[in-house]
Amino acid sequence: MTLREEADQIIQKSIQAVLPDEAVKRALQGRNFGPGKIYMAAVGKAGWQMGKAAAGILGDRLEAGVVVTKYGHVKGEIPRTRCFEAGHPVPDENSYQATREVLALVERAAAQDEVIFLLSGGGSALFEKPLVSGEELADITGQLLACGADIVEINTIRKRLSAVKGGRFAKACAPAHVFSVVQSDILGDPLDMIASGPAYPDSSTCEEALAIAEKYGLQMSGEAWALLNRETPKQLEGVETQVMGSVSDLCRAAAAACKELGYEPVILTDQLSCEAREAGRFLSAMAKTHRDTKKSLAFLAGGETVVHLTGKGKGGRNQELALAAAEGIAGLSGTAVFSVGSDGTDGPTDAAGGYSDAFTKERLAEQGISIYDVLQDNDAYHALEKTDGLIVTGATGTNVNDVAVLLIRR
Repeated sequence: MTLREEADQIIQKSIQAVLPDEAVKRALQGRNFGPGKIYMAAVGKAGWQMGKAAAGILGDRLEAGVVVTKYGHVKGEIPRTRCFEAGHPVPDENSYQATREVLALVERAAAQDEVIFLLSGGGSALFEKPLVSGEELADITGQLLACGADIVEINTIRKRLSAVKGGRFAKACAPAHVFSVVQSDILGDPLDMIASGPAYPDSSTCEEALAIAEKYGLQMSGEAWALLNRETPKQLEGVETQVMGSVSDLCRAAAAACKELGYEPVILTDQLSCEAREAGRFLSAMAKTHRDTKKSLAFLAGGETVVHLTGKGKGGRNQELALAAAEGIAGLSGTAVFSVGSDGTDGPTDAAGGYSDAFTKERLAEQGISIYDVLQDNDAYHALEKTDGLIVTGATGTNVNDVAVLLIRR
């Protein structure tokens, strides 16, 4: 196989290992739900996959359900369940309408009933009832994304501007019992931060929210500033939570796939958190250090990088990482770097990530394209498109963050 074919195989096996179906089955099969009615709400990029698995297990016990997921992620009908697609990473009117449908669903639940809440990454945008105007919420979210705020910082702000985040959705489900099954897309699996913790007590404080707003100089209305001073629920009754797949599982699966192909895998971290282009440069530096190795090596890093917007191009953090690595691995035979988002989407593009190898820089130079200029314009998508470096998987139905891999084949 070529390096690109090996990369594609590693990606396929890694994502297959963290699909939510089996985890949802493990969480629900054999569970005693009592005599009451069962309602289901599945929210996030993996919402459809999780909802379908749950509906298949519950069968006639499911009274009704609602799925809210990203555009293009609904793959068909689910029994007794209404499916909605909405905006991500910025909520839109469909996000608000779908959230109203979920709230109307759980309002029907009585004390003896149970709400199964299936949550995955992306829920912060997809599941939203704003306490400010939708336009202002979108603007604030856009400001946070553009300035390079990390996901914890973003969610600390969004919780206080929402009627469903930071434990407030669990309050809306009362007096019914809530069983929450969570697929983690945040480093360290902080339950109050995944999708902004709709059904988990909030550990962040008003002081932290205000400090973040001031750190990034957010432009907000007086109403929004006042909401940052409004505390979120710190205790919740009748809520049970179970965590399923995470980025550490994704890294282990990728390492196993590399080993099957004859590489000696090394997981550098499953807590990667830095600028995407810096992560790419680091992996290319690792390639230079090990350029004289006599054995095939694979270095893996899982987590979530950020992109600081300096241009108006098209791309995503995984594409930026791969393209940034291309500069350093140019001319290094048998060397490739790829990075992929487990959900199958990277930024506002149809690609899951990017791939570069020893020839990427040369191919771009032949077309008069400078990697430096491309990165300054955040236009990795179009550059990688010209070198067959886009990784396209389609929506995967899972979302446990990203994995980047350096392959050195000997």
